[in-house]
Amino acid sequence: MADSASEADKIRNKRLAKLGSQAPSIVPPTVHGTSGVDAASGAAANPAASDPSASKAHEGSETTAVQIGTVSGTKVPNNSFSQFGLKKANGTGPRINITSSTPRGNTLGTEALSSGKGKSTPATPETLDVWEDKTLSGIFRLSLDPKVEKDAHGHSLYYVSGVRGDLEDNHESVKLSTAVLDQAVIEVASNLGKTSPLDYLLACWKRVSRLFKSLKPIKAGDLKQGIVREARRLCMSYCIWAITMPDMFGREPSSSSQLTSHLLVDQEDDRGVCHEFLTELISRFPEDELAAEAMSVAMEDLSRELAGKSMNDNYKPYVLAFRTLVRYPALVNLIVQSPRFLPPDVTAFTIETDTLLGPFFRISPLQGDVTTNYFSSPKTRDKSYIANSQNALRLTLRAHQADLLDITNHIIRTSKEAREKMLGWFAICMNTNHKRRAYQIDPKTVSTDGFMINVTVCLDQLCEPFMDATFSKIDRIDVEYLRRNPRIDVNDETKLNAVQNISDEYYSHHVEGESNFISEVFFLTLAAHHYGTEATNQQVSQLEKDLKRMEKQLALLVADRPKYTSSSQLAMFENAVKKFNDHIEKGISYKLAVQGVLLDELMQARAMQFMRYVIIWLLRIVSSGQNIPKNIIRIPLADKQPDVWKCLPEYYLDVVVGNFKFIMRNMPQVITATQSDELVMLCITFLQSSEYIKNPGIKSGLVTILYHGIWPVYGRSKGILGDLLNSLPFATEHLLHAILKFYIEVENTGSHTQFYDKFNVRYEIFQIIKCIWSNTIYRERLAQESKVNVDFFVRFVNLLLNDVTFVLDESLSAFVKIHDLQQELTLDSTIDPAQRTEKEEALTEAQNKAKSYMQLTNETVAMLKLFTEALADSFTMPEIVQRLADMLDYNLDAMIGPKSSHLKVENPQEYSFNPRVLLAEIVDVYLNLRGKENFIIAVARDGRSYKPTNFENTTIVLRNKGLKSTEELAAWTALGEKFKKAKEIDSQAEEDLGEIPDEFLGEPLDVYSDGRPHTALKARIEAFKAEKKGKRLAEANLMDTTPG
Repeated sequence: MADSASEADKIRNKRLAKLGSQAPSIVPPTVHGTSGVDAASGAAANPAASDPSASKAHEGSETTAVQIGTVSGTKVPNNSFSQFGLKKANGTGPRINITSSTPRGNTLGTEALSSGKGKSTPATPETLDVWEDKTLSGIFRLSLDPKVEKDAHGHSLYYVSGVRGDLEDNHESVKLSTAVLDQAVIEVASNLGKTSPLDYLLACWKRVSRLFKSLKPIKAGDLKQGIVREARRLCMSYCIWAITMPDMFGREPSSSSQLTSHLLVDQEDDRGVCHEFLTELISRFPEDELAAEAMSVAMEDLSRELAGKSMNDNYKPYVLAFRTLVRYPALVNLIVQSPRFLPPDVTAFTIETDTLLGPFFRISPLQGDVTTNYFSSPKTRDKSYIANSQNALRLTLRAHQADLLDITNHIIRTSKEAREKMLGWFAICMNTNHKRRAYQIDPKTVSTDGFMINVTVCLDQLCEPFMDATFSKIDRIDVEYLRRNPRIDVNDETKLNAVQNISDEYYSHHVEGESNFISEVFFLTLAAHHYGTEATNQQVSQLEKDLKRMEKQLALLVADRPKYTSSSQLAMFENAVKKFNDHIEKGISYKLAVQGVLLDELMQARAMQFMRYVIIWLLRIVSSGQNIPKNIIRIPLADKQPDVWKCLPEYYLDVVVGNFKFIMRNMPQVITATQSDELVMLCITFLQSSEYIKNPGIKSGLVTILYHGIWPVYGRSKGILGDLLNSLPFATEHLLHAILKFYIEVENTGSHTQFYDKFNVRYEIFQIIKCIWSNTIYRERLAQESKVNVDFFVRFVNLLLNDVTFVLDESLSAFVKIHDLQQELTLDSTIDPAQRTEKEEALTEAQNKAKSYMQLTNETVAMLKLFTEALADSFTMPEIVQRLADMLDYNLDAMIGPKSSHLKVENPQEYSFNPRVLLAEIVDVYLNLRGKENFIIAVARDGRSYKPTNFENTTIVLRNKGLKSTEELAAWTALGEKFKKAKEIDSQAEEDLGEIPDEFLGEPLDVYSDGRPHTALKARIEAFKAEKKGKRLAEANLMDTTPG
């Protein structure tokens, strides 16, 4: 403690010595005329320069006074000057007696200025000491006369009795001057009561600065300007001491900075910190290390105080103050050198409060109770109220994010050190938040959604300067960044198409050099989208599922209320229900707030612009140097994948897919035409060359983007991408093969949910095909595939038939179960409550099953109808025709056969089930193929489901319900007769063949391998049939020659 006290004494001695040595010597020669500063100085009436009668009148008009000094024998608190043995006079506070070596009293008289009409009134000359006394009194609000309590403007004056006593003791004129200004300021600042010394001194600084700026020097060495300059210098010195050494004025030192509260006040306010103050303070940093330290502490205190506030509180002054401070390079250097800027061992949870910038980025409408403030009682609010609240939320957040960008920009542009520290802070935000992409998240291990979204939006805007429409700077994005000491940690990230050991080996080869700023920001922004907005999207999706589950639980809980109506536990039950409901409402409020943030068109437009650059950058990597987008990418891609592509983090492509899925689903209008072209190119390229991507979820996401892109929107019946898919040459050439390839590939994804996932993907593919099917180019492409790429086409059709069979069977069996359960629950009143509950649960399960599968059934059958209409030859190939006929007969029997009566359910439209339409489409498939003889034979040979009565009954239904025209009914009837005749011929042939020889019984039942006929077995079968036919003919001829 002794050492610290000694050090403080040294600092004080040094400052006092400096203060004395810097005081200029003022030599006041006689100058004619007066300056315009008299009016600007706000002069005070001083007894040495005022008329006595005027003083009396002024005295009589005032009722209050502020007296500082020894009036009535009051004692001044001890202060630090007493340590230097400074003189105390008459019991007053410490005084500094600095006498001028220059004689005073020289006048600044001038010739009388003529005024009035033809008359001249001589002006009373004003001496320099009178002007100085009046000016200093106006600046510092001082008075040497106890009777003068206010100035001419009504401002209270501080009476400095100690200064007056010293002047009288030294037989000097009782006037204020720079020689006694130190003593006067100390005396006032030490006796302000509840007012802090800094409050007083900052107000003095404002007045002296305004006066200093208003002075126009007449010539070099202007004395008035010298006086004001000295007063200004002394005022700043005492401001610094009030901040760093408050005990000098009898105040107890505080753990927080004296300056912090003043930074929050408007600059124009007397208590505020203005530009001139900061400029002067910064200029003293080289010679006064404590001044810089005080400023650094004040800025850290701003951050600490803001860490405890939310958007519900008065946070704006903190942000505006910090935004002002970062405009000064010297202060930015203090900020980035602060231990709080990049503290060691900071975690994702504490980065928002324990770093200097964290509290500023933490402010968000997604904080705590802010969401409930915007969306109170969300269950009772209508859509317009929610939309208005979300708009208000977005406007507030936009303004705050603009402030954050301004702060970040000024830090980055200050110096290389500041830029590196700023990028390092962004990197910490990413590297500590990897757990945000987990399925189960502990909130205490990650940063909040609001914080990460603010970081992401800020980085998006930092990318804007280099994202021009011509991609002129895309080559500056270095693909080797991740091998050159990257800030972003990607070691534990899944790679696009490489296992961990291959990735580790690739990144073990370090690349020399320094990464440029564009590369740094680009890769930081990619990570920000992954851990920021995309993670938030994922969590909101999970929140929606949780809320649905909780709503069901609440309904069950409320249903149990009758059990407690006559119980003493009713109050506890009601309280539990209220808490549960409040928790749900809080979750709904948060969901609405997040949706309001994410549905900001301006924010998403910026994100889409960045994603456009990511798309082109990725396509350039896989296209082996092709100038994309100037040149159209050539696909399929090369068999050998670039190592840099395989080892890229998977999320580099996943964030693009995730962002565009969200945009296409919620706000497709923000996507521009050029972005649409490049998006379609990306989707088709990686569906065509799907081996470049390991994750089937990302590939299915590409299909989903195209699917959402064809949803009808206002003014576009085919959505944002529909017209483009029908007109873009790249699409018409490659799209159909690409989506059919993935239709086949999705059969086996390796996921534990692959069986059900494939139906969702195939449903989306069907919708895309329906959108483009009107274009003859695509029909021609499919016909060409069936002829040129037969194996590919056969695999596709076999899977299509499998899907039709499965989903229709599942749907119809669900309807049978629904019918039976509805009948039981309606007609049987003897069911006990337990059984009824069990049957109701089974009914709900069957209804959900029917809803999901029936939609797939409708689309799959519709797709089969389209294909068979356009490609009858292809669908009656030997490899396909029998399976197709069997499937049609089976489903026709289910729709029209004996069990069809069990398909009648209540509210069939609830399940998208229209039996008439479904039957009509199955009939259409038959009619599309009626001209193919091998199809007629295949139907007739279906020994399991073909029944002539089904066709007759179908004819009756079609006629009675008006489902087909007269011509179509005639064609259907004729087709039924063909099937019947073919069946008779085939049955006779089978009877003629007799039993199957033993030599064929050991053969495999499946005579097709990989969709192609087993030619050797087929040849043997044909030979056997020919032999049997020859024997039958010989027997017939023999019978003809037998007599009688």
